[in-house]
Amino acid sequence: MGSEKIIEEKKQGQALVTENKEGNKKKLFIESYGCQMNLNDSEIVASILAEEGFNTTPLLEEADLVLVNTCSIREKAEQTIRKRLQKYNRVRRINPDMKIGVLGCMAERLKTKFLEEEKMVDLVVGPDAYRDLPNLVKEIESGKDAINVILSKEETYGDVTPVRLNSNGVSAFISITRGCDNMCTFCVVPFTRGRERSRDPKSILSEARDLWEKGYKEITLLGQNVDSYLWYGGGLKKDFKKASEIAQATAIDFAKLLEMVALEVPKMRIRFATSNPQDMSIDVLHSMAKYDNICKYIHLPVQTGSTRMLERMNRQHTREEYIELIDNINRIIPDCAISQDMIAGFSGETEEDHKDTLSLMEYVKYDFGFMFAYSERPGTPAAKKMEDDVPLEVKKRRLSEIINLQQKHGLYRMEQFVGKTVEILIEGDSKKSSAHWMGRNTQNAVAVFPKGDEKIGDLVMVRIDDCTSATLIGTRVS
Repeated sequence: MGSEKIIEEKKQGQALVTENKEGNKKKLFIESYGCQMNLNDSEIVASILAEEGFNTTPLLEEADLVLVNTCSIREKAEQTIRKRLQKYNRVRRINPDMKIGVLGCMAERLKTKFLEEEKMVDLVVGPDAYRDLPNLVKEIESGKDAINVILSKEETYGDVTPVRLNSNGVSAFISITRGCDNMCTFCVVPFTRGRERSRDPKSILSEARDLWEKGYKEITLLGQNVDSYLWYGGGLKKDFKKASEIAQATAIDFAKLLEMVALEVPKMRIRFATSNPQDMSIDVLHSMAKYDNICKYIHLPVQTGSTRMLERMNRQHTREEYIELIDNINRIIPDCAISQDMIAGFSGETEEDHKDTLSLMEYVKYDFGFMFAYSERPGTPAAKKMEDDVPLEVKKRRLSEIINLQQKHGLYRMEQFVGKTVEILIEGDSKKSSAHWMGRNTQNAVAVFPKGDEKIGDLVMVRIDDCTSATLIGTRVS
């Protein structure tokens, strides 16, 4: 997500690179846009294609195969992808043997349109079809177009060991669920990633243990909605009620999975994202409080502070229920940091609804957040049934007010660390000074401090002397 914590858009794409596999001759250039799930999926794609003779390259011009892993969550994200495809095709004029493919949510949403109308790509692959890439690549290498956007009813890649792209060797992602059943009216995810299904906990524990043995110090458990993780032997979560009584009695939920991972790698920092308020249980909070290696940070999207708007968004909880959850977090994990997603100007939003959002922010005082103006997504219930009736200028003004308030609260939260000594996991050099380290504390706050004899991956105690709204500034305590 980048070091800046108060942003309007998720971090943009970058060429993803891993170590070369000896003997591989073909070059893969892959970029990933959108959420952490997309980045983790790109790691799975690179792993699958490494077995087909591809090494990743940071140089677009030398690539035999160019893939862009896409996001459909907002219109701006799709516009960015189209511009990248235009860039790829300009390069292809110089290298006519280059093949171009679109992966991910945008591929799932637009399907054959890329091949039939855009005419800028050779390959279209949805999020559940990456295992078919070897066959699809052979098709395009023979001069045919290729597409596979079939959604699965099972966890698709549980036994695939992802390669770690652009890794700092410290932090890594582990996917634990795929898809979403919540059907928020503004969201395309259920249509692009399918129904919820969970991954076998044994494979999750195995991947966590493998990462620890390879020297990683922090993992993030990933899913569109991690709190609805439920393993009872496989299949869609919606089918759980049909499962046998034995399966239901032995089912593993997210709170139990968190505990299992914490015990499996007791010295590994554990994070998770993303949570959904209606699905987060008290048991999850107690697991977080019980184990020191589970980081004290929850990303808890709310989207709006108005119960009326929550109902229009089909968020399945009220403002009051969300506040009750916040109160429970503060009671059970008093030092827990909380971040948000907010949408400004959703269909039907009034000034009173907007004021409810601002007042909720004042109540919670989020540590940081991701804030957006509403953009209608084709195919969603909101696009089909609700008018996008808030003028653009009103959306921009409301978004600006939300961002300004978050900046105020972000600074307030960071100031609470000044004068305290906190544990920092070193991730690498500070972006502004090679003489300083950059790392994060358990609350996910970024800290910088002067280098000594430490190294990347070390856990060190740092006294916080000053801060900005996005960064803690400190000195290592010997």
